[in-house]
Amino acid sequence: MVVVEGRVQGVFFRESCRREATKAGVTGWIRNRPDGMVEAVFEGEQAAVGAMVGWCHQGPRGAVVTGVRVLDEQVRGDAGFVVIA
Repeated sequence: MVVVEGRVQGVFFRESCRREATKAGVTGWIRNRPDGMVEAVFEGEQAAVGAMVGWCHQGPRGAVVTGVRVLDEQVRGDAGFVVIA
C-alpha cells in the first residue's frame, strides 16, 4: 500500500494514477482518505510497481506531494485498476 500526503485531492490524482497504472500493466486500486491523503495498492511486475510508486512522489500536474509512505502487503490478485469513490 502507498499513502500519499500533500495536496493530492481535487487535482485528478486518482484518475491520473489509474491511467498510469493501466499503461504500466499494474492492477490494484486507489482512493481518497478522509484525512486528505490518498492511498493505493499496486500489484504487478516489480519494475512496474516501482515505477508507480515513483510516480506517486510527484503525481499529476497540480498535485503537491509532501510525503509517500510504502507499506508491504500480501498480493490479493486484483484484476484491473480501479478508482474507489
